[in-house]
Amino acid sequence: MTEHNAIAGFMKYAGIKEFSIKAALVDCDGVLYDSMKNHSRAWVKLMTKNGIKCSRDEFYMLEGMVGTEVIKNKFKTGLGRIVTDDEAAALYGVKARYFRELGEVPMIEGTADVLRYLKNNGIACVLVTGTQQQSTLERIERDYPGIFEERRVTGHDVRHGKPNPEPYLKGIAHSGVKASECMVIENAPLGCQAAHAAGCFTVAVTTGPISEKELYRAGADIVYPSPAALLAALPNLLQK
Repeated sequence: MTEHNAIAGFMKYAGIKEFSIKAALVDCDGVLYDSMKNHSRAWVKLMTKNGIKCSRDEFYMLEGMVGTEVIKNKFKTGLGRIVTDDEAAALYGVKARYFRELGEVPMIEGTADVLRYLKNNGIACVLVTGTQQQSTLERIERDYPGIFEERRVTGHDVRHGKPNPEPYLKGIAHSGVKASECMVIENAPLGCQAAHAAGCFTVAVTTGPISEKELYRAGADIVYPSPAALLAALPNLLQK
């Protein structure tokens, strides 16, 4: 898929005559940080200790869903048990502890260059993440200084996480521009579904085990193999 074809396809289904990106809505896990390896380990540990059979790959496919919703989903399908909001919050606290015990996760190489390029070209950046992991959220200003400022949507701010479009609809509101003027940067199928449903131009980067084909199927307009490849393409994506 070329940038020209991706933009033409987006303009057609979005019903717009001019393609102009003015804001970037940016996911966290798998885009800012190489954190899904540790998240999946922590999730499997939590589920196994509660008698739920699962694999790490399952949690890559659920990436982007609010953590407490993951718990409700897995306890219902795995045990036939309905978990209350308070129970889900307590279980998520245990999962968060398991995650912290695995140590600090590294930044995704090349993402900082992408975000600096966007900011230097007048593109407002908005964090849109399903994570409720406080240890991760507290790092962002240190690792990506001045990029997001106060423009954030996290798992604490939504009732319905990805793949529901609510997180990206709130991100659009923070950006102050139209949905069709927003470029989403994602790496997970649920995030691509949410971004597409919100009406944004959806860019995916394959930073984990999810295939390019799976990301296109989920609604990505264009997929890049790395942040460096996205950076090289930005001049074409941002030109009007």
